[in-house]
Amino acid sequence: MKKFIKYILIILILSLVYVVYANYPRLNIVTGFASKSVASGMFLANRTQESVEKGDNDIDQVRDASNKVDLNSKTVTSTFFGLKSRKAIYREGLGATLIDNDYDVNKKVAIPNRNNTSKKFPFPYGNLPQKDTVLADVNYEVLQDAVENAFDRPNENIKKTRTVLVVYKDQIIAEKYADGFDKNTPILGWSMTKSLTSTMYGILEKQGKIDVKSVTGIPEWQNDERKNITYSNLLQMNSGLEWIEDYNNISDITKMLFMERDMSMVQIDKPLIGKTNETWNYSSGTTNLLSGYLLKQFFKNQQQYLDFWYTELFDKIGMFSALVETDMAGNFVGSSYGWANTRDWSKFGLLYLHEGNWNGEQIFKPEWVKYVATPTNTSNGRYGAQFWLNAGSHYPNVPKDLYSCNGYQGQFVFIIPSKEMVIVRTGLTEEDEFDFNGFLSDILNSVK
Repeated sequence: MKKFIKYILIILILSLVYVVYANYPRLNIVTGFASKSVASGMFLANRTQESVEKGDNDIDQVRDASNKVDLNSKTVTSTFFGLKSRKAIYREGLGATLIDNDYDVNKKVAIPNRNNTSKKFPFPYGNLPQKDTVLADVNYEVLQDAVENAFDRPNENIKKTRTVLVVYKDQIIAEKYADGFDKNTPILGWSMTKSLTSTMYGILEKQGKIDVKSVTGIPEWQNDERKNITYSNLLQMNSGLEWIEDYNNISDITKMLFMERDMSMVQIDKPLIGKTNETWNYSSGTTNLLSGYLLKQFFKNQQQYLDFWYTELFDKIGMFSALVETDMAGNFVGSSYGWANTRDWSKFGLLYLHEGNWNGEQIFKPEWVKYVATPTNTSNGRYGAQFWLNAGSHYPNVPKDLYSCNGYQGQFVFIIPSKEMVIVRTGLTEEDEFDFNGFLSDILNSVK
């Protein structure tokens, strides 16, 4: 009997060792996600630790991480049953950054210069209340029902919508927030940030500093076929470069976001596995390459690079809540870490709805809008240049001219030119759990 018990104990110990060994690499990602999420949620979005842990961190294994917050140093250290520990640090103007043990927290870093002077105009062009206007072609009762239906009823946790905003003819016609969120709460856009990164290239093109159809000239690519890759190929994610975008496993995207010091370099090292302009493959690594290459190619120093995003876009159109977080190397994480409150996300959509014109000033050329909303080869009408499209009727009951900024867990800025409408929805649910086609069509049906 004792011998039998001994064998059972040995088997249990070996099983435990195997489980720890098999999952240890994943713990980097689990604790990295947990600490970064809590740091951003608390110090950037001004939410409680409990709110972030019960909402954003309610993911397998991540929810089991223990998070220690240091309010003085604005750091969060997350551990997983003592097996792995990761730390994130928050810095004003840069947001939260996941750091490693070699990172010098005392090193002086550049901070973006901001101009938060709001103009004396109603929304969307200023900070004054919008005119109390009732639009005759809007059925507000139908609209209100459509918006209410996007949210969970009391004691439900299914749709997990956090915010909805509907702008029609530059007028907010519907707005609703879940408990714990309001018009001032910054929302993580996840991959909606890719559309911000793309816009930087549109601005540079208007300024005559780049032709996106030209080859990149990236030094690491000059001795093979990658030398023929253009900026446009990267913007359209049609370069043919290898990349695996899988958030549920250890993959290129999770290793980049939670283990890399310089996220802009990851895609550079990838080989071609397809033909350029003939192999569409969604890649956050491509976007971070574009973000980091802005610094290397177009700006003299870090300060100019940081300031450009704010002076030429965010502050210019009054997105004063907007902030894009940086990696340890100081690059904007242009694939994933853009924040803004819901009204400011809608302003970004309105900028595109108005073809780059913001209250009389042309931020980027109207042709840029056509470019980002034109389907990329082999994307089946789903993707343009860091924007998602409805050209292939992905949403069958919605106009085909809809295009959008899309983010992980159901962050969206929908732009519908034919309806003069921008719709923002943020939350924690993807398409399989939330009927976006029904949501959009119900809102559109409220307008004659």
